[in-house]
Amino acid sequence: MRPPPPAALGLLLLLLPLLPAPEAAKKPTPCTRCRELVEKFKQGMVDTAKKNFGGGNTAWEEKSLSKYEFSEVRLLEILEGLCDSSDFECNRMVEEQEELLEAWWLRLKKQSPDLFEWFCVEMLKVCCSPGTYGPNCLACPGGAKRPCGGNGHCSGDGSRQGDGSCQCHMGYRGALCTDCVDGYFSALQNDTHNICMVCNEACKTCTGPTSRDCAECEVGWAREQDACVDVDECAEETPPCSEGQYCENVPGSYTCEECDSTCVGCTGKGPGKCIACVPGYAKEESGQCSDVDECSRPETPCARENENCYNTPGSFICVCPEGHEETDGACVPKAGGEMEEEKPTQPPPHEDL
Repeated sequence: MRPPPPAALGLLLLLLPLLPAPEAAKKPTPCTRCRELVEKFKQGMVDTAKKNFGGGNTAWEEKSLSKYEFSEVRLLEILEGLCDSSDFECNRMVEEQEELLEAWWLRLKKQSPDLFEWFCVEMLKVCCSPGTYGPNCLACPGGAKRPCGGNGHCSGDGSRQGDGSCQCHMGYRGALCTDCVDGYFSALQNDTHNICMVCNEACKTCTGPTSRDCAECEVGWAREQDACVDVDECAEETPPCSEGQYCENVPGSYTCEECDSTCVGCTGKGPGKCIACVPGYAKEESGQCSDVDECSRPETPCARENENCYNTPGSFICVCPEGHEETDGACVPKAGGEMEEEKPTQPPPHEDL
C-alpha cells in the first residue's frame, strides 16, 4: 500500500487533536467510596464475630480487658482488613477517618447503630439518606419513602449529586412516573400506587389485557367486530413477496422465504411445494421435484461414440473412458502402442462435475 501524500498526512495531523479522546474510566464518587468502606467494615464485623483474644485464658482476658466483642483489639483487626495494600484512596480514607471510626466503635455504636447513616451522611456529608438527593439532601419527588411513586429512579438518590428528576421504569412516564406510556394500561391505581402492564400485542393503545381491550390496533392488525385481529398479508390478491419466494404470515407482519432450489415458483418450504420444476428435475406422483437421471434413458444423451454418461443433480456430463481421447465425433483409443488392460471407468471428481 502506498503511503498517503504529504498534503493528506499534514491534514490528518491537524485533525488528530480534534478527535474525541476515549472516555476515561469514571472515578468512584466520595459517596461510593464511603459506602464501600462501610460495607467492608460490616463484613469485618461478621468475620470477627466468633473470635476472642486468643491468649488462652479468655475468662481472665475478658475480665481485665473488657469483652473482645467491643474491644479496640477487634476494631484494629477490622481496620487492618478494610483496604488492599494497592488501594491508595481506601487507605487514605481510613487513615484520615480512623478517629471517627474509633469513636463510633467505642462510644456511639449503640445510639447510632447505622454506621452508613452516621459516618457517610451525618459526619462526612458525602452521601444522603435513601430517598433524598443533592447537596442539601432534599426529598425526591413523591417523597423519600417512595421516590417517583416506586416506578422510577430519583436522580442522585442517596448521594449529594443529581437533580432529583425521576427516570421512569419501562411502561411509566410523567414527573412522578404515575402515568402509563402507549402500549401499557393501568392495572391497579389508587392515590399512592399505579401499576402499568403491557397491552396485548394486537394493541397500540389499550384499556385492558386482551385484544378486545384495544383502543387502537397495532400495525399489522385490523379491527373486526369488537377485537383487533392479525392481517394475513400472504392472503392478499397481490402477493407481497417476489418470484422465487413464498410468504409466511406471522403475528402483525409476514416474512418472505426463498423457494427450494429445485422450484420455479413455490407455495411453501421444500421441493414438495414447487409450482413447477427447474430444468433437470420433474414432479413425482407425490408432487415433489426430483432429479431426472438422463443417463438411464434408453437413448444416451451423449453425442460422441463410446462416451460415458454420468448423472449430476439437475443435469449430466459426458466423459471419454480411460485410454481414449476426444475427437469431434467420437472417443477413440489413444495412439502409441497397446492399450492398458481396461479398468472400470470412474466418474470425475465431484468438484469437476
